[in-house]
Order: sequence, then C-alpha cells, then structure tokens
Amino acid sequence: MPCAPDSLPLWPVPASLVAGVDEAGRGPLAGPVFAAAVVLDASRPIPGLRDSKRLSAPARERLHDEIVERARGWAVGVAEVEEIDRLNILQATLLAMRRAVVALPELPALVQVDGTQRPALPMAVQTVVRGDASVPAISAASILAKVRRDRLCAELHARHPQYGFDVHKGYPTAAHLEALRRHGPCPAHRRSFGPVARVLGGGPAPDELRALHGPRAQG
Repeated sequence: MPCAPDSLPLWPVPASLVAGVDEAGRGPLAGPVFAAAVVLDASRPIPGLRDSKRLSAPARERLHDEIVERARGWAVGVAEVEEIDRLNILQATLLAMRRAVVALPELPALVQVDGTQRPALPMAVQTVVRGDASVPAISAASILAKVRRDRLCAELHARHPQYGFDVHKGYPTAAHLEALRRHGPCPAHRRSFGPVARVLGGGPAPDELRALHGPRAQG
C-alpha cells in the first residue's frame, strides 16, 4: 500500500535508497517546467554540489555531466506548456516531479523534495525547505533540472529569436515583456499566465499565479 505523502519510514533508510527531487521553471512565462530526481552513489562522490542558482552556467554544465556519469540513478520529468495551462503551475510541477521519480531505474524508499509541496508518490516523501542548498541529492536534482531547462530555452531562442529566451530564460524581464507586447505570444508561452493572458485579451492573471510571488517563484 502506498505511504501517505507526508509519511516517513519507521526504519533507517540507506542513503542509496534516498532520492533528491527539485524543479526548474515555475516562474517563467514560457516553456515547460522540469523536475529531476537523483539517487547519489556514496562510492562516487561529486564535489561542488550546491543550489543550481548559486552556480555559474559552465559550473552547472560540468556538474550536470558528472551527475549523469556518477549518480546511482537519475531521471528528468517534464510537464508541457499545455499541461501547465490546463492544471495550473503547481499541479504541473508536482506532475513533473512524479514523472521524474517513477522514471528512476530503481525506485527509492524515501524521496526528499525541495520546498514545502509534496508530490503524490507510492513511497515516503519528505519536504526540505532550502533543501537545494543543504541536501546533496536535492542539489544534484536542481542542477539537472536547471541545465535541461536552460538547454530547452536555447532551442526556443533558435526558433523564436525575437523574444530573447537565451538571455532571460522565459522569466518576465522588462525586455521579455516588451517583446511579448510587440510580437504577441509564441506557441511556447503559457497562456494562463497573467502577462501572456493580458496580451491575448484574457484579463487579469489567474489565481494560480499567486504562487509565483512566493520564495520558490524562480526555480
């Protein structure tokens, strides 16, 4: 029987059976939201793991490749723009997290998730506030998710260079908002997000945008 989402095992869980989970892309106006799950291998340590937002882009790329090579298991889950618009950004993020965990080559006994929101999973789930800065497996997951999303933004820039996705990564910067007003939304824009909805004549931002103003707005 699946454990309740907030339950923890009553026995010690080996580190090899603990997966760290984090997301990237909750706050942007465009593109999918990514989540990653990582089970580290204690026999193959990865020096330098930390919150992806505190690393330079070259450092993230280097660590990404080391995680892929040295981790005991890893997987990336994605929730597409259409799912974000249909479900809302929070539920789409939790969906991406679930997809990442169930795609692991070996299911963990415990999942540690950065932040305060728990995806529904068939194993114990523990939330860790600022876990991306304190739990190495969550740090690794934050790096994988961030690098994969940044790579997607480079692809979006190649298809839609007028928006500058290579610079702002989809976040609502002044330059991005001006490009949105000038050119209108492209297929990658999230129609349910306030600035995009207003360009389309959709009125005020939907309720789910309130989540973007919290401390986890820019994953």
